[in-house]
Amino acid sequence: MSFAPSLRRAAAVAAAAAAIALTLSACSTPSADSGSGEGSGLQTVTEGKLTIATGEPNYEPWFVDDDPANGEGFEGAVANAVAEQLGYKADDIVWVRTTFDGAIAPGPKDWDINLQQFSITDDRKKAVDFSSPYYTTTQAVVAVGDSPAASATTIDELKTAKVGVASGTTSYTVAKAQLGEGNLSVFNSVDDVVLALKGGQIDAMITDLPGAFYVVGAQLDDGVVTGQFADADGGDDFGIVLPKGSALTADVTEAVDALRDDGTLDELQQKWLSDAVDVPVLK
Repeated sequence: MSFAPSLRRAAAVAAAAAAIALTLSACSTPSADSGSGEGSGLQTVTEGKLTIATGEPNYEPWFVDDDPANGEGFEGAVANAVAEQLGYKADDIVWVRTTFDGAIAPGPKDWDINLQQFSITDDRKKAVDFSSPYYTTTQAVVAVGDSPAASATTIDELKTAKVGVASGTTSYTVAKAQLGEGNLSVFNSVDDVVLALKGGQIDAMITDLPGAFYVVGAQLDDGVVTGQFADADGGDDFGIVLPKGSALTADVTEAVDALRDDGTLDELQQKWLSDAVDVPVLK
């Protein structure tokens, strides 16, 4: 019992010391993990670097060889172009991987920007920030390899084919406007359209270009993307995702806008989403 006052005094001294240390820490220079990019004046996760996230694995034509650092593929090239606009060289980019759902979930992030074909929606804006759009999806035609529609290069050629589309979609709106309703088969869902194509009920299907790449890569054994429509009205807008309230949002949007205005985004779209994958615009 005689040692209780001494223990209380020791505890008080320790508490005071901890409080002083906490105060000094709060007033000290920020760590590199919350620094600003060298020469850019931008606040980034790591000082002097721009940390860019994407999915794993990655698929063409968005990235090439599952290697985002090589700057190839549409989104790989867009990421590098945005970084350059922000004042970062390729060597200043740190690439990390995330899941799609995790990237757009609420909460802190360990990256500065994220590209994974994220459609801009009001619901997602509640949890994360978006840049202005860097791509608006077009509608594309998918056919099986032995179908006459697989070699179609014009809209008129497609008008003689049996084409399937999902009801209530932008794909339906575009198909109706471009092809008419004479040979158009309407299904309840995209999955139903794919089944009809597999079963030979239709010669081709129309879906958005990212979906077309997925259908050909994952759902059909001999599928081909034969072409895409020029009109992007009503298509989904893809934006770069940033943490909610990011200090970089305005700068990234400005960078994307600059690349759109000077024609860079159109050039990259032509290179990687048309020429590189042989998906011409239908005439």
